[in-house]
Amino acid sequence: MDDQVLRSLMKWPNVPDCYGWLALDRRGQWRMRDEFTQENHLPGQVIKHVALNEFIARNYACDELGKYFFQNGPQRVFITLDATPWIVRIIPSDIGPNLTNQCHQTMEPAAALSDEKGNIYIVGNVIQSVYDSSNTSDQFIKRESQTIALLHDHDLDHFSELAKLREEACSFGGSWTWQDEQLPLDPIHSEELASRFRYIAQPQP
Repeated sequence: MDDQVLRSLMKWPNVPDCYGWLALDRRGQWRMRDEFTQENHLPGQVIKHVALNEFIARNYACDELGKYFFQNGPQRVFITLDATPWIVRIIPSDIGPNLTNQCHQTMEPAAALSDEKGNIYIVGNVIQSVYDSSNTSDQFIKRESQTIALLHDHDLDHFSELAKLREEACSFGGSWTWQDEQLPLDPIHSEELASRFRYIAQPQP
């Protein structure tokens, strides 16, 4: 969280929250959604401004209820999640591939899940900013917690090369290899994700 954002919160603590105007899509892109976009259930305009994308990523947080938001100075802009709070890519490097999310963090995986639509989700730990209303001295705390991230669809072929699959009732299970370690791959229904990993995809006032 940027220092200037925290200072603005102290200076203007009662700015109304904003809902519906910002979304995170299935490819890890931030999208602006004006009133026309919201009323017509359109995806919104992809934000391409590099500095703005980085500003959103640095000030991305969640509250105790699992609602994710962008702290835009003194205003909290709650985010509509098209899939999960995190989207990851498999990024090659000199020491092997990394899983990197839309906020440029490396995610250490513990498992993977596959749903009835063929999506792959990575279960792992992320250090994130959490708003704690009970902490009056420092309401934003950094916390490492287990979460869920949708694997970008461009990386599904790469993942399939790492996986050994067995067919389940509604999806696929098995295992996959990541950095010489074998990890589980289990089936899940997409409707279970939000409750299991404690996030709210469409925050409301």
